[in-house]
Amino acid sequence: MTTELPSATTDPLSAVCWPLATERLTLRRVTLQDAEAMWRYRGLPEVSHWLTFRPRDLDDWRLLLAAPDRLATTLVAERDGRVVGDFYLRVEDAWAQREVAERARGVQAELGWVLDPDLGGRGYATEACRALLRLCFEELRLRRVVANAFADNVASWRLMERLGMRREQYTVRESLHRELGWIDGISYALLADEWAAARRASSS
Repeated sequence: MTTELPSATTDPLSAVCWPLATERLTLRRVTLQDAEAMWRYRGLPEVSHWLTFRPRDLDDWRLLLAAPDRLATTLVAERDGRVVGDFYLRVEDAWAQREVAERARGVQAELGWVLDPDLGGRGYATEACRALLRLCFEELRLRRVVANAFADNVASWRLMERLGMRREQYTVRESLHRELGWIDGISYALLADEWAAARRASSS
């Protein structure tokens, strides 16, 4: 089974020269053939606990992954040929008043991540996300990247802070968790000029 990704006009990531190499990882577009390797960690209760959905089984996961929108926004990270995590990267419009809406089209992105817990604590998610931030700001020329999480997902927002992202919003009991009920949410963001300033500071 093959599914074609949208064209470059609707899928900005298609303009990127994949794969991307970091010190220890290879980042590339997801394919349907990755479903089983991803399910190895996505099927774990401790992983799906904080994710937006919990597939019933591998077949259900395959159906979810095959959705064109998911294929267009999902990347996988490989370590020595093994899929060790996946990343969500969606380029989107910023909010704008009607008169200037055209200038707000495709200027920001939302970033998310899922890592195999067997490899946690080794800096792989940080390494991959830094590469994706560089991609957003230096290649795609976006002005802003955002990330969201349940506030109780401490590992996730601590990663946002390691990436230099700034906490912008803390919402009280506005997120409905399948097991925990209404809980707090949290949002972080990073602007292109903040990214550039941090890069200059680290190289000086």
